[in-house]
Amino acid sequence: MGTRMGLLEGKVVLVNGGSQGVGAAVARAAAREGATVAVTGRRPGPGEALVGELTGAGARASYVRADLSDADQARGSVAEVVAAYGRVDCLVNSAGLTSRGTLLDTTPELFDAHIAVNLKGPFFAMQAAVADMVSRGAPGTVVNIITSSAHGGQPFLAPYVAAKAGLVGLTRNAAHAHRWDRVRINGLNIGWTETEGEDTTQRTFHDAGDDWRERAAAKLPMGRLGQPDEIAAFVVLLLSDRSGVVTGSVIDWDQNVLGGLD
Repeated sequence: MGTRMGLLEGKVVLVNGGSQGVGAAVARAAAREGATVAVTGRRPGPGEALVGELTGAGARASYVRADLSDADQARGSVAEVVAAYGRVDCLVNSAGLTSRGTLLDTTPELFDAHIAVNLKGPFFAMQAAVADMVSRGAPGTVVNIITSSAHGGQPFLAPYVAAKAGLVGLTRNAAHAHRWDRVRINGLNIGWTETEGEDTTQRTFHDAGDDWRERAAAKLPMGRLGQPDEIAAFVVLLLSDRSGVVTGSVIDWDQNVLGGLD
């Protein structure tokens, strides 16, 4: 699981959408690096189970029930963490909606759902977290989990791409706006990753069988899907002082190269 280096020692880290998948991996990695961790999610079961795992390993951790598609709850998740621990040093926005829709068949309701989860939630969570950092005159970091599909994506991801591409722009805008506040804001455009949510997506929308991971891996240059623990390690690096002055960067965390042609 990696060697502890204390990269987030004494930090308070809020992971939105942190009860499973990439978010849960980030919560575990942050706790291993010495952080106090709060995770949000709509379902108490997975969130409380993760917190039990983290506290059982000696970390300080808590669960905040929140639907990040609701702006008030997105801001409220930050307020709860500030009330509990006095501050938020680091924010990770990892909640995501990946339901399918093309330009021609996406309904206004589906479009609004994607905007709410994939763009509005991160916007208002960042608003509250950065406001806390600025009010204290303290440095802080934000990492937004985005997607390589933000560059264009497949036809069946139209509302997802629209929302996530907006998050790319928001990441850069907020980083520029708050660089003098010493708040660093970066994003990761992650590629195809093996998570519980991806398993559900493949089975629900693509009639995938139990061998979908092997079939997917065979189509990829490295012969395997990305793993949440690998992404989590990168996120912890960006949250920590080890990443130096880097801000406003949206990094392609993928094994396909944008613009490369065979």
